[in-house]
Amino acid sequence: MARVWSLRDKEFIIAASVQAFDLIVIGAGSGGYAAARTARELGASVALVDRGPLGGLCILRGCMPSKTLIASGDLAHEIRHGAELGVTAGEPQIDFGAIIRRKRTVIQEFADYRIAGIDTYPTFIGEAQFESPTRVRVGEAILEAPRIVIATGSSIAPPALTGLTDVGYIDSDEALDLETPPKSLIVLGGGYVASELGQFYARIGVPVTMVMRAPHVLSTEDDDVGEALTEYLREEGMRVEVRAHMTAATLREDGMKVVHFTRDGEEHEVAADEIFYALGRTPNIAGLGLEEIGVEAHAITGIRVDATMRTTQPNIYAVGDVTADFLLVHVAIQQGELAARNALADGHEQIDYSLSRAHAVFTDPQVGIVGKNEKELIAEGVPYVKATYPFNDLGKAISIGKTKGFVKMLAAPEDGRILGVAILGSGASDMIHIPIAAMAFNATVYDYLKIPHLHPTMAEILTYPAEELIAAIEAAKREPSLAIAT
Repeated sequence: MARVWSLRDKEFIIAASVQAFDLIVIGAGSGGYAAARTARELGASVALVDRGPLGGLCILRGCMPSKTLIASGDLAHEIRHGAELGVTAGEPQIDFGAIIRRKRTVIQEFADYRIAGIDTYPTFIGEAQFESPTRVRVGEAILEAPRIVIATGSSIAPPALTGLTDVGYIDSDEALDLETPPKSLIVLGGGYVASELGQFYARIGVPVTMVMRAPHVLSTEDDDVGEALTEYLREEGMRVEVRAHMTAATLREDGMKVVHFTRDGEEHEVAADEIFYALGRTPNIAGLGLEEIGVEAHAITGIRVDATMRTTQPNIYAVGDVTADFLLVHVAIQQGELAARNALADGHEQIDYSLSRAHAVFTDPQVGIVGKNEKELIAEGVPYVKATYPFNDLGKAISIGKTKGFVKMLAAPEDGRILGVAILGSGASDMIHIPIAAMAFNATVYDYLKIPHLHPTMAEILTYPAEELIAAIEAAKREPSLAIAT
């Protein structure tokens, strides 16, 4: 008999030599928990394995702590600019310790709630290692099941910049939980983590410089979105160095950390008190023993899966960040639920990412995206028409002083079916759900205008590009010589 630590090291499970289950789920984050919950609802016995701490990336070191901090930065910004609406409060006083304490309290509540759910499963804390395609060892415990789901998530990518390890840096985990803010900060990268947390630190008074290889922040988005957000960050006083090929990090005699880069053949450098490395994540596959059991995986691209979430070993499935497809919580949940259904029924239900790829970036202004963007449609050779409308021409936005950004709608020229929507503006993360719902029913721009939009609201801005697209499509129908630009 073996004793295996389970949860909070107060409770122990007595483990026989081999414990049998219908399904083993390795990883108790969002994707793994969704798989376990779905499997149990289908009547299966489920074992959860997690190396700890329990709670998952989103709750502990991702979505929730970052949004909690961002709320404080946004409030400081609102106070600072209150005079624009006739309310003067002076420069806000930042209590960084109070911000971090509040974040820790909020996150602990979220984690406790998730752990209470995990606590209802046989849970084994430790590193999992496959002994066969149906058997997993966790410490002294040996678990067996005909089907297994891997949901081990991802970790911060190791730094590739010469000298950075010697100079020292913080990663996103540390950026979310510092005891004191840095006196100045260099952010390496221009993705959503870099943009969100870079703006947060700038808004609480830290001089911030962003350095990136891309021509604008959010390089995977369309240029109009990324370039506009880049300029908004600069307008707030952030220094944003684009098209910068980083070559090395060094330490100056005065203790300042320096990042060296070249652009157009010229050498440049920036210096700050601290460097925040925000250049991606890598899947957690080391130590699982995947190669020995026939599961194809790569250190960067993750575990290879098909549309049913099966790996190259048919009884083993993988979901979430470890597949390196879309590092989004709602996608991991969708994958986990589907994998559990397929695993228990030996099913072949396939995942559809057409809508679940929707995402938001919680900068200010926010970014909300659903469907295809222009870059993707052009690469795929798909014809489209587009229309945009700026928030600085919308009554509600003007009234409340939220005029930054625009909305863009892409549609099929033959029937007006909505192909994609981008929103750069205040509240974009919430507004994007209206086109998500419309696209879920294969709506056209004609259908979209049948949806009542209250006035005056920010959401009604989406009716304007829909109207413009209808006018363009109808004009082309009446006069074929009027070619629709694609």
